[in-house]
Amino acid sequence: MTAHTAPVDRFDRRLLAPMVLGSILNPVNSSIIAVALVPIAIAFGAPAAETGWLVSALYVATAIGQPLVGRLVDVFGPRRLLLVGTVLAGVAGVLGALAPSIAVLVVARVVLGFGTCSGYPASMVLIRREARRTGQDSPAGVLTALAVATQTVAVVGPTLGGVLVGLGGWRATFAINVPLAIAGVVLGLLVLPRDEAVPDAGRRLLRLDWAGVALFAATLVALLLFLMAPHVAALWLLGLAVVLAAGFAMRELRAADPFVDVRVFAGDRAILATFARSLLAATVSYGYLYGFTQWLEDGRGLAATGAGLVLLSTFLVGILVSVTTGRRPEVRAKLLVGGAVQVVVCGGLLLLTGASPIWLLVALAALLGVPQGLLGLANQNALYVQADPARVGASAGLLRTFMYLGAILASSASAGFFGRRADTAGLHELALFMLAACALLVVLVLADRSLARIGRPEADART
Repeated sequence: MTAHTAPVDRFDRRLLAPMVLGSILNPVNSSIIAVALVPIAIAFGAPAAETGWLVSALYVATAIGQPLVGRLVDVFGPRRLLLVGTVLAGVAGVLGALAPSIAVLVVARVVLGFGTCSGYPASMVLIRREARRTGQDSPAGVLTALAVATQTVAVVGPTLGGVLVGLGGWRATFAINVPLAIAGVVLGLLVLPRDEAVPDAGRRLLRLDWAGVALFAATLVALLLFLMAPHVAALWLLGLAVVLAAGFAMRELRAADPFVDVRVFAGDRAILATFARSLLAATVSYGYLYGFTQWLEDGRGLAATGAGLVLLSTFLVGILVSVTTGRRPEVRAKLLVGGAVQVVVCGGLLLLTGASPIWLLVALAALLGVPQGLLGLANQNALYVQADPARVGASAGLLRTFMYLGAILASSASAGFFGRRADTAGLHELALFMLAACALLVVLVLADRSLARIGRPEADART
């Protein structure tokens, strides 16, 4: 343990600062690049197809890394993984700030993706440990803070990116990770409780289900490569992903200590539904973050700073909604309201033109803050109840993987509908795609009766 004495009967709130700081690195970096893509393309004379890899590289690394790092957190402890990951994020910041080419920037984004994977699963494990130590459920305020750090704060990325590009150019969007990483390491060393010693740590690391990890990674890479450029000629990638997924499932069913316990997930429809809802919610959220932001610059003619400021209302409303509703443990109503408001926002996007007034753009952005503050919080709280306590890190990582699958779907849809320019016709087509996703989200929530039991005092620990 660290030198300070944690309160015996309540959550040690000193843990909040390193947990939140570690958790925000991934969502902020996933969205901060949105307003930097055009300046980067100009700086290197690169086409949109090349700069698009700056988005996809982090998604691929994160989608693979989240469940892997989550499993490592379960085995070796949250403090170790959080510190290592934060250091990697700082290294990626230096690499990106000094990068001489697009290729080096892509490498920096990959390192950044893996480095920022540890924050969320480590925080979920720390919350579970505190609940076990105090003998009480974790305060709703703590779970709310984590939801804000991992979901709602992503919306501030374009705003922060616009400010940084205005002040120091696109390289500042990478360099910002250096001071954040330094602060995260210092806070982690001072505050986080030491992890228990792991006997035969080297052997345990070697005994991890690396074959399962490799098959999981190969499955995701094949799937993500297809989603990033879906075309009839690329259908072989989809077929390869199916074959690899079958091999992964067979491997995990036979493994003594599987990377992903597919037996549990295959028989747990509630947690599978949570993963599906996370994917659909992220598809809409990131479709808005990337598609709407690009349209603001190309279709509406706003500068990067102006586009970021329009999205600021999403962040502010999302924070307000999370804080005011976070202490209520029920999730079903939050999911229904969040999904319904997403439907309204997507409908509103269909009304926009290149001459739409700024007040309307800000109003739509503010309205999207409602589901941004509700959906991530509700899905996270559902997972906290549904997950096996011994594998909460891996489960939390998988939740983030499904979220980033949704982000990649949104990114692919934006590229497909916009083509060379983010014009209004492309925005309307993207809005229809997003509308289908949020309508399906509402249907899934209505069909899942187990959600009604979450938050009830008499409910079982697992639904």
